[in-house]
Amino acid sequence: MSPGFGPGLERAIVAIDTATSRVVVAIGRTDGSLVTETSLEAGRRHGESLLPSLERALTQAALERSAIVAIVVGTGPGTFTGLRVGLSTAKGLAIGLGRPIVAVPTWKALLAASPSATSALVQPAGPQGRLLVHGGRIRELAPDESIDLPGEVLIAVDLAGRAPLDASHRGAAALAGLGGALVRLGAARLAAGESDDPATIVPEYVTRPRGVVREGGEVEWSRDRP
Repeated sequence: MSPGFGPGLERAIVAIDTATSRVVVAIGRTDGSLVTETSLEAGRRHGESLLPSLERALTQAALERSAIVAIVVGTGPGTFTGLRVGLSTAKGLAIGLGRPIVAVPTWKALLAASPSATSALVQPAGPQGRLLVHGGRIRELAPDESIDLPGEVLIAVDLAGRAPLDASHRGAAALAGLGGALVRLGAARLAAGESDDPATIVPEYVTRPRGVVREGGEVEWSRDRP
């Protein structure tokens, strides 16, 4: 990756994601190409890690805030605290700079980072549960449910010891490419004239709120409710 934009280039996209165990900040050009990316294992400390990672990425790209033309943010699925940290920071940055913001589902970016065109993604949903993303649909797996998808390549993210080793290796590779995929997908939406109202961007949590009983396998996101 290039350490900076080089002379004369004054337009940049900043992408932020805190949906996984990592804090990811990427900076790219408006054509969707990646310039630099920082990816830091955060565990449960996304709030402590995000702003230093953002400053590091800006420094690596030799980028002034005035050159930022848009913000891209990953919406999950992910944990409650992690997603709120990322979305609130991205929204604050977009509003503070007066720049458009584009929301991209993290699962879509993870699949876009996979070299296989026929991939399915499995992610944790709390300490025991799992979510399966397949064919553009997300559902919660039963505790002992096996994943049988003939012809599909399984990608497991943040499921060490709870998924096949080869799927976890592919998940690590997808995580390594997450920042670049967010930049590409966000730039494509911007090029199509699309952006989002910060007030309508909602996180996609991997677990239900306390007191909500599971009635079926399909996941209903808050953004889809009237």
